[in-house]
Amino acid sequence: MSCDKVQEFESKKNCEYSIEIIPRSREVRQSYLTSIASTLYATWYAFPLVFRVKPDLVLVNGPGTCIPVCAASFMLRVLGLRTVIQVYVESICRVEHLSVSGLIMYYFADKLLVQWPQLVTKYPRAQYIGRIV
Repeated sequence: MSCDKVQEFESKKNCEYSIEIIPRSREVRQSYLTSIASTLYATWYAFPLVFRVKPDLVLVNGPGTCIPVCAASFMLRVLGLRTVIQVYVESICRVEHLSVSGLIMYYFADKLLVQWPQLVTKYPRAQYIGRIV
């Protein structure tokens, strides 16, 4: 969701919110080799943000940008500062295999939710939730 849409949605409520922006981990069609550097750069921004906010839940939906945020929240748990629940929702486009982000989060997320039942056969830790479009 774009910042403009979030602001439009939130302006209808009488509550406080903030939008935090970190660099993208990977651009469309960026090589995997150069995406390592850009992911490390995004992680450099994500750690201070996550350590400041100390969320109870991190709910992410697949783009590579979720990896730095999830890595930082995982470190909060490892360091004993907070147990952050991580829930990863795989894209509906992933019918036969998990995305790269999904493969990484398969081992770290508390819940990995998929939208196609056949993925549970290949990835038993995943949980089928149906289509949530």
